[in-house]
Amino acid sequence: MIQIKTPAQLQLMRQAGLVVADTLAVLRAAVAPGVSTDELDALAHDSITAAGATPSFLGYHGYPKTICASVNEEIVHGIPRPDKILRAGDIISIDCGAILDGWHGDSAITVGVGEIDPELTELLRVCEESMWAVFAGARLGMRTRDLGAIVERAVGDSGFGIVDHYGGHGIGTEMHQDPHVLNHGRGARGPKVVAGLALAIEPMLTAGDPETKELADGWTVVTADGSYAAHFEHTFALTAAGPWVLTAPDGGAAKLAEYGVTIASTEVHR
Repeated sequence: MIQIKTPAQLQLMRQAGLVVADTLAVLRAAVAPGVSTDELDALAHDSITAAGATPSFLGYHGYPKTICASVNEEIVHGIPRPDKILRAGDIISIDCGAILDGWHGDSAITVGVGEIDPELTELLRVCEESMWAVFAGARLGMRTRDLGAIVERAVGDSGFGIVDHYGGHGIGTEMHQDPHVLNHGRGARGPKVVAGLALAIEPMLTAGDPETKELADGWTVVTADGSYAAHFEHTFALTAAGPWVLTAPDGGAAKLAEYGVTIASTEVHR
């Protein structure tokens, strides 16, 4: 079911989004050689619960941890472990969700561990920019396929692979709602983007072939060829006044200004 939110409900989602933003800031600062993904998970749990929120992922369909921590060739859904130790030159995708007053926020970043290869720096840059291109280019009345096409155009001839069967989703009183938003412009047009529709947009790019496989743990998705992968995500809503990135600390104002776009709201309401 597609859930359309009122302005007041989007404000509630903003509160959950800020919890996620704060938590990801804590985790970004903690990423370093020698740190385990389990340590990052513990920090995330403490940050979310200290804010009076509940981790979205913990217990979701049996998922055992607060965050997804996907290192190098792991694309998404990597399970934090005490023996998964970060090394200089690694990259790690950290996906985080929080529930506050019944509403969800969901966001992900990919971070380099110390100095990383320039190709990986470019992989991260292109992946993140393809997400922001959606927020800048989205218009009311577009179809969800149009949003995926924006990702595809932004990646362009970079040489990176687009993981085309995982993607974004509607979000609100549940973490995953209709519609599914793929990161390409092929297939069915999908439903219209209307005011009050909140979406998590999450491009996933690979340095090599985008074919994937799932590990025996039933969660971790990796590249079939072992190439490294990047993943970024924000929750946003589009209104008549423009986009509002609910999981960005400033609502997306600074980044979208680079595209000449004014956001719908700069209010924080903590």
